[in-house]
Amino acid sequence: MNTHSGKLVIGISSRALFDLEASHAVFETEGREAYCNYQIEHEDDVLEPGVAFGLVRKLLALNDQARERVEVILLSRNSADTGLRVFNSIAHHDLPITRAAFTSGDSPWRYVAAFGADLFLSADPEDVRAALAAGCAAATIVPGYSRPAGQGVLKIAFDGDAVLFSDEAERIFKQHGLAAFTEAESAAAGEPLPGGPFKAFLEALTHIQSEFDPDNCPIRTALVTSRSAPAHERVIRTLRAWHIRIDEALFLGGMAKAQFLQAFGADIFFDDQATHIGPASSLMAAGHVPHGVANETPASS
Repeated sequence: MNTHSGKLVIGISSRALFDLEASHAVFETEGREAYCNYQIEHEDDVLEPGVAFGLVRKLLALNDQARERVEVILLSRNSADTGLRVFNSIAHHDLPITRAAFTSGDSPWRYVAAFGADLFLSADPEDVRAALAAGCAAATIVPGYSRPAGQGVLKIAFDGDAVLFSDEAERIFKQHGLAAFTEAESAAAGEPLPGGPFKAFLEALTHIQSEFDPDNCPIRTALVTSRSAPAHERVIRTLRAWHIRIDEALFLGGMAKAQFLQAFGADIFFDDQATHIGPASSLMAAGHVPHGVANETPASS
């Protein structure tokens, strides 16, 4: 949570917030000038919600007259000129988003830290990798299904290793197999895992949750991990040591995650492995976290 403002600050790209696939296709096939002309010609055409729109709506609904708990900031590769359509759409959808950075084609990730963002969501994998390397929680919002932007509890699900936790345990699994992983985790059950890129974001969510009665909290979190007993103990003890609240923990022992995420009702799911993100993206917003051993190329591992 931004220590200066006391708010949870989310940076989001225009392509994650709105459906800009038609516009992006113009850019990909005809170039920047054609894209700019297209956006200006259509600047009065309201953009439809994108994959992360419902998530943003629910995040902003955490604010009330007494307290602004969440701020969403637009970080866009558009120019101010072409970004007018985006701001017109923000106004049409009545989203209280007032701060933005338009970078005219350059990567906007460098403004993540300047705005004090706790999380950066983008459709551009390279921007996400750069933000992660700079120490900010970040995820690539992949094309897929977006839940209707309704009311109700905000539900966020996380993978464990390389997302909430470091990838030290997953690295043992990748290099030496399940038996070695299980043995190592059992031996280290009492030692808290090092934090991963989303630890601070989960801490910020926990801080907001603490302001509400647990029976009527507008946020619910879940850990959805491929771990199973006996590797569960280190995870539980780690969260306890961090004083972090997690509402539901699913230890799936290698089972596919998508149906469990659907049963939880996740608004968004964060995972470091694309094999889990793909199936999930057809059911909810899904953010790929390109961090850790699962995302290293053979030459760099």
